Parts: sequence; structure tokens; C-alpha cells
Amino acid sequence: MEISSKRGRKMGELSKLPNIAAKLEAQLADVGITTAEQLKQAGSREAWLRILARDPSACTMRLLAFEGAIQGIPWNKLDDGTKTALKEFYRRHKPKQGK
Repeated sequence: MEISSKRGRKMGELSKLPNIAAKLEAQLADVGITTAEQLKQAGSREAWLRILARDPSACTMRLLAFEGAIQGIPWNKLDDGTKTALKEFYRRHKPKQGK
């Protein structure tokens, strides 16, 4: 079954990964990531930074979702060390409100 995004783009490979629904797949495609291999090569941090550059509401959950997708597991099954490192990365890179 094919799904279309709001922009008419066919949803496919990325939405088959854990944590990646049609909306996240469309956001990834908007920043040039359209395959699982491209996501893996970019890494969760780079993928998230690309989205953050376009969407300041990019949250820590997206970052965790990308890492889980790369590892092939639900985000809540990431080990504690990975979650901690990603949350610290998020805090270092997320613009502060009001600035």
C-alpha cells in the first residue's frame, strides 16, 4: 500500500523503519534523505540538524526516533547511554527560546 504525503510524494522505504511515520519521512525527504541507507550514512544527529535548520520545533523525540530507526528498534529501546548522549547533543544544539 502506498501512502502520499501532503506534497504528493509517495511514502515508502523510510516509513518501514521503526519510529518513522509519514510525517517524519516527508521531513527527511525535504532535507535530502530518502532511503534507509542515506539515513544511516547521515546518522541521527546530522539528520536532526538538517531538519532543525528548517524547523525550529525539532524535538528530542525526533532525534531519538532517528537513532532508533537506524538501529532498527523502537526509540524507547535505545540503551540509556545512547539516550543520554543524544539528549546532551540536543541541549547543545537546540536554540534557546527567546533568542
